[in-house]
Amino acid sequence: MPSDPKFYYVYILTNIGNTVLYTGLTNDIERRTYEHKEKLVKGFTKKYNLNKLVYFEIYEEIHMAIAREKQIKGGSRQDKINLVNRKNKEWRDIAKEF
Repeated sequence: MPSDPKFYYVYILTNIGNTVLYTGLTNDIERRTYEHKEKLVKGFTKKYNLNKLVYFEIYEEIHMAIAREKQIKGGSRQDKINLVNRKNKEWRDIAKEF
């Protein structure tokens, strides 16, 4: 029996005021979002209270996800804002939709 395909998620988190952005990569978006919300991840996201998932993309190939994460991280703040605005104009917490 074939195993379920593995997916990789490139995502953007922000804080309640949408003033700080963080781009990350995970193979389990629900778990990772939970970790951020519960402050289980030390570092940047905990320091700046980044716990609102506002954007994500799904990939089947890890190398494609890594390349996309680097591309997003390398872009300007405005590029990230534009990405979110195209799919989530209200900047709502889409983690609540899982």
